[in-house]
Amino acid sequence: MLKGFRDFLLRGNVVDLAVAVIIGTAFSAVVASLNKDVITQLIAAVGGVPDFSKETFSVNGTPIGYGKLITTIINFVIVAAVVYFAVIVPMNRALERFNKQDEVDETAATLTKDQELLIEIRDALKAGKTL
Repeated sequence: MLKGFRDFLLRGNVVDLAVAVIIGTAFSAVVASLNKDVITQLIAAVGGVPDFSKETFSVNGTPIGYGKLITTIINFVIVAAVVYFAVIVPMNRALERFNKQDEVDETAATLTKDQELLIEIRDALKAGKTL
């Protein structure tokens, strides 16, 4: 019963949904603040412009605003990095750990007593122990 629940939680659809919810709600305010208060200020220290939203250029007298696009791209990169390192990497490690455990359980269940004895002898010989 618990194995089925674990498998349900670790299915791709559930993880994808969790990532979407995290991106859409929890990290949006943090990322906006990080971008506004830290990233743009660091860029302003180098480039001299703290707020990109008012940055424009003109084509035939028509202003084209590119500053909001730069801010949005920076936000996206920050969100993607946080989600990757905070959700995807730990989830992949957990899946690897569970898969290895399942493989060990399946292997142990299919071995005969003779095979188990041979494995013990092999392991003892590798470790340099005497029987």
